[in-house]
Amino acid sequence: MTRKKRKTREAATIHPRNKYAENPPDFALLASLYPSFQPFVFLEPRPRIDWTDFNATRELTRVLLLHDHALHWWIPDGQLCPTVPNRSNYIHWLEDLLSSDVVAKANRDRGSNVRGFDIGTGANCIYPLLGASLLGWSFVGTDVTDVALEWAERNVKSNPHVSELIEIRKVDDTLDGLTTELRSNVAVDNERKIMNGMDGREVGPSPPSSSSKETIHSEKRYHGPPILLGVVKDGEEFDFCMCNPPFFESMDEAGLNPKTACGGTPQEMVCPGGERAFISRMIEDSIVLKQTFRWYTSMIGKKSNLSFLISKLWKVGVTVVKTTEFVQGQTCRWGLAWSFMPAGRKIISPHVTNKSVSSFMLEGLLPQVSAMSILQSVERFLSAGGASCKLNTSSFTVDVTASNDHCRAILENGAYEVDKGASGVPVEKSEPQPSTDLCFRVSVFQQIPGTLLVKGSLHHKSSPSSGSFSQIFHRLEEFLKAESCKEKVL
Repeated sequence: MTRKKRKTREAATIHPRNKYAENPPDFALLASLYPSFQPFVFLEPRPRIDWTDFNATRELTRVLLLHDHALHWWIPDGQLCPTVPNRSNYIHWLEDLLSSDVVAKANRDRGSNVRGFDIGTGANCIYPLLGASLLGWSFVGTDVTDVALEWAERNVKSNPHVSELIEIRKVDDTLDGLTTELRSNVAVDNERKIMNGMDGREVGPSPPSSSSKETIHSEKRYHGPPILLGVVKDGEEFDFCMCNPPFFESMDEAGLNPKTACGGTPQEMVCPGGERAFISRMIEDSIVLKQTFRWYTSMIGKKSNLSFLISKLWKVGVTVVKTTEFVQGQTCRWGLAWSFMPAGRKIISPHVTNKSVSSFMLEGLLPQVSAMSILQSVERFLSAGGASCKLNTSSFTVDVTASNDHCRAILENGAYEVDKGASGVPVEKSEPQPSTDLCFRVSVFQQIPGTLLVKGSLHHKSSPSSGSFSQIFHRLEEFLKAESCKEKVL
């Protein structure tokens, strides 16, 4: 029963073309087929592995790539170990972007072959290997360290059926200073053109107001090896670039989550300013390179950075910005894409269309706070207003049903007596007709260490009470941040 529920939930969040959308990895089967994986699998009470064991996660990635993708793969101890289903989601999202008419298709002399650019491919070289094997795409994968370059080359050469599609390129980390002046000059010129109206085209929603000045002033600058400028060669053109950036500002921050062991070197996990500074540099590079890439994309670990970066993109004059959500188990990441190509028809795969949801981040959590305690706080807060709450500990969700009176009570700070019967027992449910109830689900996802994502999904948009959803969810956010965080995160 538990397995069935878990499968249904993952199918709703994983990309529909992902190989694991309908058939998640079967640990028992893989253990029976691959003796090297067997020692890492515990069969009772259900087949599982120890996610805190780096050797177990590495062996799982190895057998999944071999069993499902016919790829031979390995990385040395300490290197970042990717999860195959999550990385496949990114590849399929890129496929959606490239097949859409959101921006004009580029006129390439190389025909219909898709060409990608993987920033920081790592020793694992996972994106080029998956993109080449699944879709026949060609790639340039870049990195800085000798270990990453050596093992990326090994992983490519171990797979001769895709090796001709993948080039591994060393980044010269002495070049960064040479591109700084060029980047700054072009960025200033670009912003001047934007202020002068450019060509009058519509580029999407208006840039956010100056309310984000405080955040911009506190932005930390990127100091590190070149990312795109100085790495892309003159005359080269690509359909997209992709990136799994260094999420953290320090290894202490990167190592706070004891529940997983994905490895990762300082070069892979950390840079001054973290992912915000890194992707900001990508944006600055893209201003110079413009239509060298049809799509610029990156994965993002913190939702608060997503809104900041979107604001930055509209200010530099991109034609379109697209986002998506990568959810795997209890981990949530975001995808950010932008383009300088002429805007086309606003059509894209239904899978990446935003749903009727609201979400917020809980950052700087107190040491004793866990995903489970947050779930219990959600239940306590909403039940105080008389709403019916059904907590599911296996899927980390709370299903909520609230009448108009319940909604009013919640918004009035839990006037619990407002919806009691003659016996003084709170009315649980079904007194109003179902069509008038507000029904929604609250889900809790693990983020980077010390951070959780709380997401609310409205079940019935047409309900007369649906207008209260955003207000209730905002009130819930205030309550949880006041109760669970070291200080309120704005």
